[in-house]
Amino acid sequence: MEPHFWHDRWQRQQIGFHQAQINPLLVKHWSALKVDAGAVFVPLCGKTLDLHYFVQQGHPVLGNEFNTLAVEQFFAESGLTPDITPAAELTQYQAQQYRLLLGDFFALTPAQLADCRAFYDRGALVALPEQMRQRYAQHLSKIIPTGCKGLAVLLDYPQEQLDGPAFAVSPAWLNTYLGDAFTIEQIASYDVLAENGKFVQNGVSWLNENVFVLTRK
Repeated sequence: MEPHFWHDRWQRQQIGFHQAQINPLLVKHWSALKVDAGAVFVPLCGKTLDLHYFVQQGHPVLGNEFNTLAVEQFFAESGLTPDITPAAELTQYQAQQYRLLLGDFFALTPAQLADCRAFYDRGALVALPEQMRQRYAQHLSKIIPTGCKGLAVLLDYPQEQLDGPAFAVSPAWLNTYLGDAFTIEQIASYDVLAENGKFVQNGVSWLNENVFVLTRK
């Protein structure tokens, strides 16, 4: 799935993946990380309202997004006017406690994430097809600081029954591609098939939303 697919979705505003509220599983499980201070990194953040939750908890936010419209809409809809400056191969948009790096995730460096004490993934891993997801996992392992804790909210279902996105990301996949760099703990699992009509209509037999805590070794 190439970037133009997502650029087209944003241009057409076909963004069903964007939630109109802060993710309730984030609110329910964020405390499991026991992170009291420091910035939170949110990869492929779009214009998610979840960014506001972290600021409400006292955390500066560092987001990464490759679509300009998504970044501009986030600040406009938040009533903020960002300062825009170069940041190596990316462009930084910053206002108050929000700092979004516009550009390629694979251009992010460890230095840019050095102050992060936590990270959050609801929509990154599940947005990527297999080969790109493996590459994403490798780069994430390189840029996340040692000791940094992450909360991942991921979907899992029989991938052969429905093409993504959202793609299935199983506990076994996480252990295979992130287990060398992260300690992985599954802390919750929810049967969410009944509330996801697309999956029901396409005959998907089961759909779980799983919550993990990942700690960089």
